[in-house]
Amino acid sequence: MKTDSQLQQDVHTELQWEPSVNASQIGVEVKDGIVTLAGHVDSYPEKWDAERAAMRVAGVSGLAVEIDVKLPGTSQRTDADIARSAEQVLGWSSFLPKDSIKVMVEKGWVTLTGQVHWDFERRGATSSIRQLMGVTGVSDQITLKQKVSSLVVKADIEAALKRRAQNDAQMISVKVDGGDVTLSGTTHSWAERDLASHAAWSAPGVRNVVDNITVTY
Repeated sequence: MKTDSQLQQDVHTELQWEPSVNASQIGVEVKDGIVTLAGHVDSYPEKWDAERAAMRVAGVSGLAVEIDVKLPGTSQRTDADIARSAEQVLGWSSFLPKDSIKVMVEKGWVTLTGQVHWDFERRGATSSIRQLMGVTGVSDQITLKQKVSSLVVKADIEAALKRRAQNDAQMISVKVDGGDVTLSGTTHSWAERDLASHAAWSAPGVRNVVDNITVTY
């Protein structure tokens, strides 16, 4: 098992390796395997990429983010401009049902609400908004419409876990209550934990996923 000092060095190195992140603007602290990122970045996508980079490092058991997005003058836009751009992007998206998502913007922070049928539609919407100039954060409040029975959802999730994470599929349990899914058990890495969560979200009808999986090294 890595020491906190080793984890700190590995996370810092991973941030330096990620080309979309200016690692010199981000500080890294580690205590008991919990990583804290602090500092300032020039865009929300850079903050997002820094979070993903830290979570890729083996041995990280938790992540606290204290990074501020400070947009340079050329990237600052009014909330009205951001809202118009967001509505246009969502309107042009071929994978989204027309007028299924509403946009609210406050001080650069975008909140998305509405209903879609599939999680890939929800993830696609948030991903497209995350890249817009002037955005300082995105709150995903999009819900999924339930379409199938709990038994079908449970079977789909367990089958996906066996296909994609053969080693850990037997160590993960799935509980379904309506459209709410709770995952528990253990995996050997953050990547496998994310894979299990993604498999759950990919099942049709899933509205919410509670990820109680722990990572053991």
